[in-house]
Amino acid sequence: MTAAISAHTEIADGAVLLRSWLSSVAQREVLEAVRRLGESEAGFYTPVLRSGARMRVRMLCCGHHWNARTYRYESIRTDVDGLPAQAIPESLATRARGAAAASGFAINPDVLIVNWYGAEGRLGLHVDKDERPETIEAGVPIVSISIGDSGLFEFGGLRRRDPVRRFWLESGDAFVFGGPARLRYHGIARIAPGTGPAELGVPGRYNLTFRQY
Repeated sequence: MTAAISAHTEIADGAVLLRSWLSSVAQREVLEAVRRLGESEAGFYTPVLRSGARMRVRMLCCGHHWNARTYRYESIRTDVDGLPAQAIPESLATRARGAAAASGFAINPDVLIVNWYGAEGRLGLHVDKDERPETIEAGVPIVSISIGDSGLFEFGGLRRRDPVRRFWLESGDAFVFGGPARLRYHGIARIAPGTGPAELGVPGRYNLTFRQY
């Protein structure tokens, strides 16, 4: 079942939804920054996993590149085109630090992964565990910001078979999970096409996830 959730809701211990965290103006600023990144030489690409399967999102990485074949971070996109990862725009890093602080955490983001979902975009249940062990053990959060179409978010437990809670992440929402929630399973079940703010004129959904490697 999906749930209707109001602003600033603790979904689980260490997991906080900041509904409508970004104003319309702020969403536009974030979108423009993402578009500049996407239009650069080291812009969006479709990751290919080590199984040979193509992910159902387009991706770009800043700060450090996440290699979909090795599940490791690197400075060069060796699994794509050999280009260096772009720097994280300070305007976006500031948004991440603010959302983390509002949720009772602190982060110094040195990785930004932007996933661009089309109408058929999906991301299966997974755990983000490729950061340094000491960062994960310290419970440094992941900060997620949504722009564009709504995505049906799945948030499970520490085991894949644990019950999953589903709720919509809408344009301007931020979701922060760290501490005891840092290694919970999560994913995107589907996208609701055409639900993004009309004034943004954005196709699909951009999800920005900030991490501290």
